[in-house]
Amino acid sequence: MALWYTATMKRWMRVAAVAGALVVVLLFAYLLAWPVPISPVAWEAPTFDPEAWPGTGTLAHAERGPIPDGHGPEDVEVDDQGRVYAGLSDGRILRWERPDAPPTVFAETGGRPLGLHWDDAGNLLVADAWNGLLAIDPSGTIQVLATECGGTPLVFADDLEVARDGTIWFSDATDGFRQPDWKLDLFENRPRGRLCAWDPATRLAREVLGGLYFANGVAVDPAQQFVLVNETSRYRVRKLWIAGPKAGTDEVLVHNLPGFPDGISTGSNGVFWIAIASPRNPLLDGAADKPWLRSLMLRLPVFLQPAPERTARAIGIDADGRVVHDLFDPNGEGIYLVTSVQERAGHLYLGSLVDDAWARVPVP
Repeated sequence: MALWYTATMKRWMRVAAVAGALVVVLLFAYLLAWPVPISPVAWEAPTFDPEAWPGTGTLAHAERGPIPDGHGPEDVEVDDQGRVYAGLSDGRILRWERPDAPPTVFAETGGRPLGLHWDDAGNLLVADAWNGLLAIDPSGTIQVLATECGGTPLVFADDLEVARDGTIWFSDATDGFRQPDWKLDLFENRPRGRLCAWDPATRLAREVLGGLYFANGVAVDPAQQFVLVNETSRYRVRKLWIAGPKAGTDEVLVHNLPGFPDGISTGSNGVFWIAIASPRNPLLDGAADKPWLRSLMLRLPVFLQPAPERTARAIGIDADGRVVHDLFDPNGEGIYLVTSVQERAGHLYLGSLVDDAWARVPVP
């Protein structure tokens, strides 16, 4: 009886093992065959050394400006009266008379307002992911400035800054995906983004620099010699010369950043501020040269896919790309998933893609 029982158990164990292996093979084949809306390319992610980025300060004690009924203040601006403006995920742009006062609705774009910046006429310029390049006058009236760049429709207007001559430099992050699907572009990692310039004389936008890897934040040199644009999926900042002997050429200014650079803005004393939305992800870096693996990751349940971390980081660089400030909060206590940093009147104003508040800290 014992021998029969033992033999039977061994047979069932072999059957179970074969069945288990078959299930694994079928599941793997299913995951490989399941279509995904990306076509990734192989690339070599730069080796990252966390010890090279110890941080020089913190964002943990940031003062928060709560949003009572919304979230996602992607960018934050301040007017000459000290009032704070932030664009939310539901299309509203709110205004705070004081950081501790309840906000009011300044305008509603009906899209997704991302980058904000003032022009010399007191209009709030907006890069709206769905509606293109907008100008909002002090009364809240919206004017559409551009829905295309170089004759090609804008797909994902992202950030902007204004030059002294009135030219609006702005990014079109990718021509492959709309704003809610931003993560797909990072997984795919193809050069689908571009930098555009809107001419106040012709009132038309032209493409100035194409082939960018998720073109994001934009900053204009105070001396009007160059424009900076972040390439989020490649962890770097690109410099386009617009004046001088190098005019029309571009180069990588900073590379191998400690995370995904989102917004960039012009600060004081020659500093440019970079918002690091999330740290580098070892899984994504490890799969950089394995396009099939990145496709496989997207077939997993969302909770198993690489995702942004709850941290906050703002990096200050000079015109030569040297790091002069590195403000880091590994726990995202003051604000998290920082997408913009604007220096205004002695403070850094921080925006977020997902938080339910904007925040500010004194300029270090």
